[in-house]
Amino acid sequence: MELRVLKYFLTVAREGGLTGASEVLHVTQPTMSRQIQELEEELGQKLFIRTTRSMVLTPEGMLLRKRAEEILEMAERTKAEFSSMGSAVAGDVFIGSGETFALKLITDLMAQMREEHPEVHFQVYSGNAEDVMERLEKGLLDFGVLVEPADVSRYNRLRLPVRDTWGLVLRRDHPLAQKKCIRREDLSGVPLIMSRQDMDTQKVGNDYLDWFGSRDESLNIVAGYSLMYNGALMVKSGIGCAVGLDQVVNTTETSDLCFRPFDPPLEAGIVVIWKKYQVFSKPAELLQGKMLAAFGE
Repeated sequence: MELRVLKYFLTVAREGGLTGASEVLHVTQPTMSRQIQELEEELGQKLFIRTTRSMVLTPEGMLLRKRAEEILEMAERTKAEFSSMGSAVAGDVFIGSGETFALKLITDLMAQMREEHPEVHFQVYSGNAEDVMERLEKGLLDFGVLVEPADVSRYNRLRLPVRDTWGLVLRRDHPLAQKKCIRREDLSGVPLIMSRQDMDTQKVGNDYLDWFGSRDESLNIVAGYSLMYNGALMVKSGIGCAVGLDQVVNTTETSDLCFRPFDPPLEAGIVVIWKKYQVFSKPAELLQGKMLAAFGE
């Protein structure tokens, strides 16, 4: 399975056919068609449903698209790491992060590094803890920044000296917006939009679930989200109120949304993780050193 052929495959999948893909890659249609057919024969699976006007991915094709994207991303990263080897500190650092204002502690260090080493670049991926850890395991990230609770026992970790505050993101015209804080009984019957990750009832020692009551059927959960940006859009549309962290979406006076903290307070710790026995590039090693110096115990 050649990287070149995987690139052909992804381009055909993105363009929806051979014509658009051949124009993008400047490869003749017969050549590309033959390569896709040979790839299907190699894998023993049909990757596209072909019609007179388009090519649509089969379920097997969808799986290959995900794997091909990861393979090509890893190949590009490996190439960049080797090309940056030398006396100068240069190259990319890959960071995955949940939605937290605490990331600014890291971005401040990133800014310092850019001043000292202009050839260093940063690639930041946003996702929930599950997404970030999956990419970390596959070697697509150097570091992950996670909002607790999260099982990070198999990683090296560094706790940031800040905590995020949980509360309710709601429209300013909602009756609960008149309150300074939100108690558990205030949520009875209120349509709630909650993080799917944090509703995971299998977690042990989950203060988040303890605050709500793990299996309390009085909660009216009407929608779930992976990223708070999407949760905020649902709030704006009037679907419900979103349980989320402060300072993740705009809740300033100019916004239609506001944030009300929970009472009793519910807070979340923030941890930076990386794989044990990780071999870092020079830029990633430098950022690790800066983080340990700034936040190490």
